[in-house]
Amino acid sequence: MTFEKSLADTVRTLESLSGIRPAVDAAAELILETLRGGGKLLVCGNGGSAAEAAHFATELVGRYDGRRRSLPAVALSSDGSLVSCIGNDFGFDQVFARQVAGLARPGDLVVAITSSGNSPNIVAALREARARKVKSLAFLGKGGGDAKGLATCELLVPGGRGASAQESHLFLIHYFCDLIDQDFK
Repeated sequence: MTFEKSLADTVRTLESLSGIRPAVDAAAELILETLRGGGKLLVCGNGGSAAEAAHFATELVGRYDGRRRSLPAVALSSDGSLVSCIGNDFGFDQVFARQVAGLARPGDLVVAITSSGNSPNIVAALREARARKVKSLAFLGKGGGDAKGLATCELLVPGGRGASAQESHLFLIHYFCDLIDQDFK
């Protein structure tokens, strides 16, 4: 793929986010409602989406742009010892669900980030959240995959390219961080 084609695809995907604006607004309200109520965000993803999960949690616990108090968020992929323990003892499909089972409380929000929607450990985390009656938000791409329909709120990025979905997920994370900074200044 050429630079021009890659750029055009990303721009087209970002512009298509206006078409899911009602879901973006619902997700923003879900995140703000969780944080206002004292709940925490439990964020998970694999590979590049794990990096985005860590990025989101870092922006909340640390800071994004403005000065505000630290907000509760945990990236479930960031503790290598815990992930390898659960993977070894229960299987890699359970690395996030097991943490949701141990950490999620009423009022929390499980945030799953996946460009394909087909990661068994993301699907299991969303199912665990549902079983525990904990709200969830899924950042999805490529049609949503197996994760589609499992979350309380879904952000299904239009298009079929995983890279563009990930870039859109990061844009949405930063958009939500802007709203959070405004709300908690």
